[in-house]
Amino acid sequence: MKTHLATQPYWIDSASFPRFAKLDRDEQVDVLVVGAGITGLTAAYLLTAAGKSVAVIDRERCALIDSGHTSAHLTMVTDRRFKDLEAQVGRDHAQAVWDAGMAAILQIDAITRDERIECDFAWIPGYLHAPIGTNGSLAKSLEEEASLADASGFDVSFLADVPFVGGPGIEFAGQARFHPRKYLAGVARTIADRGGLIFEHTSADEFCDSPRSVKANGHTISYDSVVIATHTPLVGNASLASATLFQTKLALYTTYVVGGAIDKGRIPDALFWDTGDPYHYLRIEPHRDHDFVIFGGEDHKTGQTADTTACFERLERTLHSMIGDVEVTHRWSGQVIETPDGLPFIGETAERQFVGTGFSGNGLTFGTLTGMMAADRILGQKNPWSDLFDPARKSVRGGLVDYLRENKDYPYYLIRDRVAGAQGKSLRAVPRGTGRVLDLDGKSVAVYRDESGVTTQRSAVCTHMGCLVAWNMAERTWDCPCHGSRFKTDGTVLAGPAESPLEEPEE
Repeated sequence: MKTHLATQPYWIDSASFPRFAKLDRDEQVDVLVVGAGITGLTAAYLLTAAGKSVAVIDRERCALIDSGHTSAHLTMVTDRRFKDLEAQVGRDHAQAVWDAGMAAILQIDAITRDERIECDFAWIPGYLHAPIGTNGSLAKSLEEEASLADASGFDVSFLADVPFVGGPGIEFAGQARFHPRKYLAGVARTIADRGGLIFEHTSADEFCDSPRSVKANGHTISYDSVVIATHTPLVGNASLASATLFQTKLALYTTYVVGGAIDKGRIPDALFWDTGDPYHYLRIEPHRDHDFVIFGGEDHKTGQTADTTACFERLERTLHSMIGDVEVTHRWSGQVIETPDGLPFIGETAERQFVGTGFSGNGLTFGTLTGMMAADRILGQKNPWSDLFDPARKSVRGGLVDYLRENKDYPYYLIRDRVAGAQGKSLRAVPRGTGRVLDLDGKSVAVYRDESGVTTQRSAVCTHMGCLVAWNMAERTWDCPCHGSRFKTDGTVLAGPAESPLEEPEE
C-alpha cells in the first residue's frame, strides 16, 4: 500500500483548464460573482446568456478547490433519507427537494449539449445499498424508502440484490456522472466568448454597499448584484452579527477519496453509496481501454482527526477488499458542509447579495441549483424552491404554499414526469383494466390494457403544449395535468384545449 502519494485530485490531473489573468483595472458590471467553481460559473453562464454583464473573480484558479476536489456524483438523492424529509417537511416539499436536484442535473445536461462540451456526461443509475457484508436487516427500511419515493413519482425500485455490491438496496434511475473540470472548462470558455469577465488570483478584499462594489487586487469592481459562490459564504454586505449567526448553522466535514485504474467493465457504470455513517461512495470514470475507480468516505468534522493518512489507508484497504488488487494513484480530500435540517441554504443574505452553502453530499447538484436560483432572482423570475431553501427559514413546513400546485408552470415541472415520473419500463407493469405511462426505448408511452389483456399504445405527450398525460383510474381516461385536456384510451380527444388526438408512438 502506498502511503506517500501526493494528495492530487484525479480531476485536476486529467484535464486542462483555460487560464485567466488577474484583475488589473477597475470594472463596472451588472453582476459580480465571487468564486469560480460550479456555483459561480453556472450563475455566470446563465446571466451572460440573458444579456447581463458579469465579472467572476476567484482567489485561486477556476474550479480548483471545492469543485476540483469532488467525487463527482450527480444525484437528486439527498443524504437525508426521503422518509426523514417527508416527516420533516411533508410529502410535497420532500418531493420538491429531490425535484430541485433533478432540475440541476437536467441543467448540466442541457449546457453540455448546447455548448457541445466533451465532459464524459452520461445518465446512469444510482444505488443506495446496505454496507457490504451486513445481513439483510436493512431490507425492510430500504423497501419502505423505495415505496415512498415511488409514490412521489420518482423512478425507483427496491432490489434484494444490488449489482456488484450485493445485498438489499434501492435503484434510482436517471442519475448521472461527468468529469467536472472538463465541464467547467467548457462553461468558462462560453462565458468568456460571450464577453463575461473572469479573473483568477483575485481576492474579494473589501465590500462596500454604497455604492455596491468590491476592492480586489487594489482595484474596484462596481456592481448591481453579487453572487457569493465560495462554498463557505463570505460576509460581503451582510452585517457581521448576522453573518456570525449564520456561520453557527454550518458544520464543516472533511471527506476522503482514493482512485486508480482498473480493468474495463470490472465495476458497473453507476453511482454507489451505502447506508453507513459515515458512508462510503463509489463510481467509475470510463476510458477507452480501462476504467478509473473513485472510492470515498471516512468523513469527520474538519480538524478533529490528527492522523488523516490513516483515513486514506482505511479507504484503500476497503477498496482492495471489494475489488482485489488495485494500484491507487490518486488520493485527495474535499470538504462538505452540513446544516441542522439537512437542506442547503440558498438565497439572499443581504439586499442583492445571493449565496449558497450547506450542500452536504450533493455539492455539484446543489451548486448548480444555486447558480440557477441566483440567475432567476437577479432576472426577476419566479423560482419554486426559494422559500424551501431560504437562508432565513425557521420552519419549512409552516406557512409555505403547495409547491406542486403553485409551481406547475415552472419550466422544470412541465417536463418533470418525462425524467422522473415514468411508472415502469415493461408492458408487464400495466394490469388489466388500467393504464400507465411507461418508458419504452426512451419514449414516454401511454399504455392501456383492457380486460381481455389487449394493449393500446399512444404517445404520452399531450398535443396541446407537450406535457405528459396521466391515467385517470375513475374515468379511464388520459388527463393532462398542465391544462386539463382529456383523451380516451385510444387517444381520441375527449375535452380540450387539445384539438388533436394522442399520436402513435414513434418507432
